[in-house]
Amino acid sequence: MPTMPAAAANPTAVTVHEASRVLEIGFDDGRNFRIPFELMRIFSPSAEVQGHGPGQEVLQTGKRDVLITDIQPVGHYALQPRFSDGHDTGIFSWEYLYHLGADADAKWAQYEERLRSAGIDRDAPMKAAGGHGCGSH
Repeated sequence: MPTMPAAAANPTAVTVHEASRVLEIGFDDGRNFRIPFELMRIFSPSAEVQGHGPGQEVLQTGKRDVLITDIQPVGHYALQPRFSDGHDTGIFSWEYLYHLGADADAKWAQYEERLRSAGIDRDAPMKAAGGHGCGSH
């Protein structure tokens, strides 16, 4: 079960730490998270990563050294990072970032289990989509 704030928490500070490859984000409920870029990239909320429904997720690999090369606000509700591998379609709402930060350990465990189940190494290069994409991106 995801850890969610009691009420919608709002960000108070956002810092991109390039050297350590983490996004630091503080919320007005006093929580502060350091979210690795790799975690953000492998759990991007984009359809390219999540698919269009349960079971359509695309297992991301080779993202250990990914960087955020640009990050832009989306209204007053989200951030849209551009990653060094060219991925830029994920819009990370404040709620989603809170969830990623609060549940980081569980997300890493889920990712490692998916890798084990697929028999794929975390650092393996991504395979081409092979025409299985939705065609909208």
